[in-house]
Amino acid sequence: MLNKPSVPTEGNNAPLLQGEELQLRKAHYLLKALDHRLRIDMILFIHDKGSCTVTDIFISFRLVQAVASQHLAILRRANLVHTERQGKNIYYSLNYPRLNQMLHLIGGLS
Repeated sequence: MLNKPSVPTEGNNAPLLQGEELQLRKAHYLLKALDHRLRIDMILFIHDKGSCTVTDIFISFRLVQAVASQHLAILRRANLVHTERQGKNIYYSLNYPRLNQMLHLIGGLS
């Protein structure tokens, strides 16, 4: 009896290993977080400012505050931004190690 190869090769449907499936799900979640032009623009805006509040973002982008907050929450859950509370305000800054890791992984796909 032949054993099915554990590593997928052309023409077989070998299952993903448990760790590989988790990595694939994480990559999918991260890519979904970046799959919106507004979130890309927010990342660039935060990069230019260094840090900013949701108010800075919704005024600059002419958004409803709830919309800006929803998009920032997606970036936060993907660990692409850090938050820091200062009094009543929450400041958003970029998580550069995570962004660099993401760019490195995406660059490896091309």
